[in-house]
Amino acid sequence: MEPEKGSTVQLGLVGLGRMGFNMRERLRRAGHEVVGYDRNPDVTDSTSLADLVSKLEAPRAIWVMVPSGEPTRQTVTELAELLDPGDVLIDGGNSRYTDDRRHADLLAAKEIHYLDCGVSGGVWGLDNGYGLMVGGDAADVERLMPVFDALRPEGLREEGFAHAGPVGAGHFSKMVHNGIEYGLMQAYAEGFELLDAAEIVEDVPAVIKAWQRGTVVRSWLLDLLVRALESDPELDDLRGYVEDSGEGRWTVEEAINNAVPAPVIAAALFARFASRQEDSPAMRAVAALRAQFGGHAVHQAQG
Repeated sequence: MEPEKGSTVQLGLVGLGRMGFNMRERLRRAGHEVVGYDRNPDVTDSTSLADLVSKLEAPRAIWVMVPSGEPTRQTVTELAELLDPGDVLIDGGNSRYTDDRRHADLLAAKEIHYLDCGVSGGVWGLDNGYGLMVGGDAADVERLMPVFDALRPEGLREEGFAHAGPVGAGHFSKMVHNGIEYGLMQAYAEGFELLDAAEIVEDVPAVIKAWQRGTVVRSWLLDLLVRALESDPELDDLRGYVEDSGEGRWTVEEAINNAVPAPVIAAALFARFASRQEDSPAMRAVAALRAQFGGHAVHQAQG
């Protein structure tokens, strides 16, 4: 049975971390019934996945928001044994799109439906809504549309939601989204460093704040940088050490597989690698070469 648009639905939500917890609250604010499961007893509504499934009426819908990779695979495998034909499982984590086909095939053998959903919005999604990119069968997408409509930002559906294509298309789209995010953040970061290094600019935070309206580089990411600078104008409270979630790597790999040049995203990813090197072996080699061919001064290691 497909609920009408705007109707309330019952949803199981596995994973009540930084995003899942807020997603549950946003869905409840919209009038939907959400039964959550998390290992943290302070936030969970059920004691186990089996208990969660038992609290839902068939045909069930369960949204999984756990870390990508093995945690998601284990959760999907366990739910495959607990759900019934006609139920639908949505993976809303940052899974690699190649995992989706395996999950879909595993569930299809038991006549359980599967959707993959890329979710963007972070900790701000509770109030602002989440950008959603979904992969899977159109009938399953339509069935869950009241949930998607509650989670996405207010306004035109197509400005916060897309049925991107078949299984895997949602996570592929989110992967590319995150790759673009890498490049945008790196560009803002390099601009900040250049402004900070130039003696002629006396108020770097003011300059960046002035870009928020009327300029072609205004964006939500820029707003967040302004917010960070307001509390720490020199960003001295942070180390320049940046991890990567994996999606930037996957984006570069897919660019290679599809022969698509992606120099900005690739450079942003490599910049993150560089941030984690206290003493770069490559830069030591460059210093050695400069000393060899040009007699340039080098800095000797301490010790």
